[in-house]
Amino acid sequence: MAAPKKKEVKKDAPSAKKDYYQVKGDKMDRLKKFCPKCGPGVFMAEHKDRTACGKCGYTEFKKK
Repeated sequence: MAAPKKKEVKKDAPSAKKDYYQVKGDKMDRLKKFCPKCGPGVFMAEHKDRTACGKCGYTEFKKK
């Protein structure tokens, strides 16, 4: 009888939210847009032709 295989456990990637902000002196700027449906704290992903929310699926298409 063969030994049972162990399940492979994937580790979560560390959050990169520190890359969504830029600090200049005592002022902080947000580099990405918040989702209008989900509210503050949920950033939208930027693609070449659209911005999309990964939580609710809201999408805004960029004009050419």
